[in-house]
Amino acid sequence: MNSPLRSELTRYLRTETVGGSILLVAAAVALLWANSRWSGAYTALRDFVIGPSALHLNLTVSTWAQDGLLAVFFFVAGLELKRELVVGELADRKKALLPIIAAVGGVVTPALITLAVGWGQPGIEEAWAIPVATDIAFALGVLALTGSRIPAGARVFLLSLAVVDDLLAIAIIATVFTTSIAFGWLLGSLTCAVGYWYAQHRRITSAWLYVPLALLTWYCMHQAGVHATLAGVLLGVLTRVRPDPGEDAAPAVRLEHRLQPWSAGLCVPLFALFASGVPINGDVLGSLLTDRLTLAIILGMFVGKITGIFGVSWVSVRLGLATKPSGLGFRDMFSLSVLGAIGFTVSLLVTELALEGTEQDKAKAAVLLTSSAASLIGSALLLRRGRVHQARVANDTRPRDDNGGATT
Repeated sequence: MNSPLRSELTRYLRTETVGGSILLVAAAVALLWANSRWSGAYTALRDFVIGPSALHLNLTVSTWAQDGLLAVFFFVAGLELKRELVVGELADRKKALLPIIAAVGGVVTPALITLAVGWGQPGIEEAWAIPVATDIAFALGVLALTGSRIPAGARVFLLSLAVVDDLLAIAIIATVFTTSIAFGWLLGSLTCAVGYWYAQHRRITSAWLYVPLALLTWYCMHQAGVHATLAGVLLGVLTRVRPDPGEDAAPAVRLEHRLQPWSAGLCVPLFALFASGVPINGDVLGSLLTDRLTLAIILGMFVGKITGIFGVSWVSVRLGLATKPSGLGFRDMFSLSVLGAIGFTVSLLVTELALEGTEQDKAKAAVLLTSSAASLIGSALLLRRGRVHQARVANDTRPRDDNGGATT
């Protein structure tokens, strides 16, 4: 990776570190607020309806956070995906193969385990999708805080894996949670997106054109019955990522610089604030290990993610289909796989789409518990691996993999 790309990756990780910390605070505030004597105020604010009814946008505050604020998050994710595919790590097929294969394993395995454990339970026909997504902000935040001594290849691998993972989760949201489509509105959304692409192709730079096009794309997607956050991904991947001669930075890079702090520091934490307020009572706590649907989500997220990411990666490397990132051994890969079990933003989003009432509260509690466990265990493993790598550097030896061979 050349130095401009490395600088861009470093900036991305720093933003996500701060965003992950704010996200954690927002989730903690939501839990405390929803379980305090002021819980009525929390529920009233979350369910308060706002927006123009003439445009059929009289939505609750929680829905605005889910459909509106997360669209910004997914737009930034789309920009990052496009950049990785065109000029980043995923542009090199050999380097891209391992995180792509690992992401597929990390989506399919949790889904299968959740279905197997929860088969026959009410809501499982959609709840199987809850454990499939890795939270980019949270996972990268934990890695940056506790894995600073791990080789840089770990950050690139986790970022690439999480981006592909979220792309697959987005595809699931588009197919599983779209019951009926208003094709006229969908055509309108696609027409606006084509207009956005054409403006990029013509090198138009005016925000007075792009902002209305983006809002119209989102609105038409919402009216079409397709989850509106998909509009963010669509516009992100249509944004130009290669700078023209004499251009300081491509539009995708400029937009990431402007929007990512808002996405990581405001949009995602506000969504977490209104999505994480689970009433923790005896029924919810007791269900974590006794309710089959809840247990299916926990096992899918934790066991499924770890075995899916690490197992597929191990097999791919052993068969010679892919190569490990520079400087990383299989124990490092296992530690990163544990971070892959951190499912927060998208998992909570899918929970709200898939379940209702008490079942939704139980599933949210399962997501929060599993993500917390994965964060703590992953942090402990990364700290241990960091000490190993530091000792190797202090002894002036090349990093070696778990078989004793040099990895560089």
